Amino acid sequence: MDSVQLTLFSALRSGESELQGCKLTAMGPTEQAAVVPSLIPPAGEHHIQWQLTEEQRETYRERSRRSREAKAAALRGDGPPPIHEINVPTLDPHALMRQLPRNGLRALSLFSGGGGLDLGFARAGFEHVASYELLEDAAATLKKACPDWEVFGGPEGDVRAVSWRRWRGKVDIVHGGPPCQPFSSAGRQRGIADPRDMFPEFVRAVRALSPEAFVAENVPALMTPKFSDYVESVILRPLRSRYQICRLDLRAESFGVPQVRRRVVFVGFKSKRAASAFAAPVPTHAWQADQADLGLDGQQRCMGVREALGLPPIGFDALAPTIRSALTGPRHTTSVLSSSAARRVFERLQIWPNGVATTREDAQAFVAANGHFRLSLPDVALVQGFPETWPFVGANYMVLGQIGNAVPPPLGYAVAAAVARAVDVS
Repeated sequence: MDSVQLTLFSALRSGESELQGCKLTAMGPTEQAAVVPSLIPPAGEHHIQWQLTEEQRETYRERSRRSREAKAAALRGDGPPPIHEINVPTLDPHALMRQLPRNGLRALSLFSGGGGLDLGFARAGFEHVASYELLEDAAATLKKACPDWEVFGGPEGDVRAVSWRRWRGKVDIVHGGPPCQPFSSAGRQRGIADPRDMFPEFVRAVRALSPEAFVAENVPALMTPKFSDYVESVILRPLRSRYQICRLDLRAESFGVPQVRRRVVFVGFKSKRAASAFAAPVPTHAWQADQADLGLDGQQRCMGVREALGLPPIGFDALAPTIRSALTGPRHTTSVLSSSAARRVFERLQIWPNGVATTREDAQAFVAANGHFRLSLPDVALVQGFPETWPFVGANYMVLGQIGNAVPPPLGYAVAAAVARAVDVS
């Protein structure tokens, strides 16, 4: 989707028409008089809302009203009878991240979100030093998941205001995923002109702390020609004098996550010996549509999303399309749908990607208009590689935002383990 038009697929409920697309257009200066402010306040200082007419806003208000009424009826037991059994997942993400012994390395987390990298590094044997996260609900997730961790959330988690002096000599690895919106299509790709661009802050922290290594991840769009000058001037040049830096292009399914998801990862080492010893994570899993015996260097078979969720066979399975963050773009939503191509895949999978329910019981009661299986928050978390025991905090859209913005923990684990091996050699 481009930066001017965004296709949003409405989460229509039982008794309503089939999935519809609604195209919203950002307006030019001559059209500003027709714009009506949203009644819903921004979720934060960096949330950019769409400029809509009253007619457009009324369309969404009416759909939201019908959706709320249909959901309330379903949860009262007044909706259509359930047609799907409550699913019992087949995939256990913990099995993709075997707990490794403590390696003696101390990790500081920036832009921690719901904890994808934090969990991956912890499972790889790193000692957790602290996490910094601006969103209070995401920080609450980390505190609930790991009560003994030091977590700074809200204003205290704003890295722009942090003096890193207190952590000098106490950190071996700095890791984090600066917000991807400045580089993603849904975020309008404004790069350094976007106030959400936090790569300079990540670089500032690394230069101030001088850790043995750092790990920074982001979306593949960062590596397109559009941002080549940005990558060189903002990320590489300020760190190259102190660090040997390499770039990884990784896919989530290569580590057993049943989702199409690519990430770009920068890994830097202060020691030339560690940099020479570093080897990119070797894929442990592979996906093939026919799921024949792979026999590829000992790789295991990556499950399709239906199998991973424990859904009955329908003669078709596939990796889930990339899960959209509910916090990306100008409208918060309970949909994980990222594109019209993703919609077609979900339709073939007979999975309803809109109106994600809080629990599996709620999802079963809230029958989708087309009869497809409705996702719940635990289902979406599992598709991202989070274990059932990871306790996300917040409203549904906020939880989906934390999940969709996160690095799949098994992917983060693979990177963390590879970094630990290289530093240990040095």
